[in-house]
Amino acid sequence: MLLGMATYGAIFANREFRHLWFGSALGNASSTMTSLTLAILVDEATGSALLTAMIMFGPSLAQVLGVSTLMSAADTARPRRLLTLLAVLTAVAAGLQAGLDLSAGQRLVLAFAVAYGLSIGSGVRWGLLGEVVRADQFVLGRSAMNLSVGAMQIAGFGIAGVLLQAVSPSAVLWIATACAAVAVPVVRFGLSDRAPRRLARTGLAETWRGNRRLLAQARTRPLLLALTVPNGLIVGCEALFVPYAGAQGGWLLAAGAAGMMTGDLVVGRLLTPGGRRVAGRLLRFVLAVPFLGFAFDLPIVVLCVLVAVGSSGYAASLAQQEVLVSLTPEELRGQVLGLESALRMTTFGVVAIAAGALADLTAAGPAMTACAAASLLVSVLLSRPLARVMAPASLMT
Repeated sequence: MLLGMATYGAIFANREFRHLWFGSALGNASSTMTSLTLAILVDEATGSALLTAMIMFGPSLAQVLGVSTLMSAADTARPRRLLTLLAVLTAVAAGLQAGLDLSAGQRLVLAFAVAYGLSIGSGVRWGLLGEVVRADQFVLGRSAMNLSVGAMQIAGFGIAGVLLQAVSPSAVLWIATACAAVAVPVVRFGLSDRAPRRLARTGLAETWRGNRRLLAQARTRPLLLALTVPNGLIVGCEALFVPYAGAQGGWLLAAGAAGMMTGDLVVGRLLTPGGRRVAGRLLRFVLAVPFLGFAFDLPIVVLCVLVAVGSSGYAASLAQQEVLVSLTPEELRGQVLGLESALRMTTFGVVAIAAGALADLTAAGPAMTACAAASLLVSVLLSRPLARVMAPASLMT
């Protein structure tokens, strides 16, 4: 590990962190290009907002199965070996989507199956991050990892949107396969072969033993709710970008990624822990309010600006995750971050499907407005319990 102040330069000077970052970035680029391409294929084939939302965000539902059965692996398996296997799985899945002539239903089944296997990746990655960087660099490292997600989503959605105008969807999917394949040696040869954080048998019993301990903590429950429900409702809006705007939905998705990346950059790099908690209280509302603009027939450029501003509110999660880690026993930190990620992704899938069903009954605009209003309401209701949990005094007890 490196010594010195917590800066992006310091953490990127750490060779192992660079490989962890690049491996994650390549995987995100692949999944983003695959997701948009499959959404457009399904939308053109079926015209259903529900099925389009399901192919983009429905596989997130597999996260609940992963957190229920596999998540103990985040702390009980060798992280390099597991991340390498997951990178191989991502490449193989993208290759199958590219090389096989599948129906919309078959593509969805394949996406769900792969998502189940990938569900433990976040827990493994975040748990490993805590070992690769110093404790005072964790939030900045987390911010840098989130920035890679934003940057790769901008690149992935933008590049895929442009390429789909010029080449076949299968060609775009092969490019996504290549990105995922490059991640395999990056992870395998760039990370140290660390031992598991705790000695236990990976499996259902151990997973639920850890989950019960984590969910039994009254102080963590408001954090888990805040990290999942308001964000998930806004993802319901994002799931309808393609049904709402067609091919221009890629620009809305890219704008959202840009806003998320900017928020993470400012909150993670420029604010103190106290400043992050203050900003988090405001950003929870910034997340929802701009999406209410979909109630009106606005130009796509204006909507892109609103989406970018609103998506900066995702940065509230940085402060919430920081407190969540501080309240969790060290031997369960990989699992708690995996649990949080899996619950969040599951919420994304549930809300995306519900939003798609509502859009099929009404229209995309009203469904997106309803999701944004619900997110705002949940954030208001969580204000008091979050204030108690995130108060400086509560973190010292």
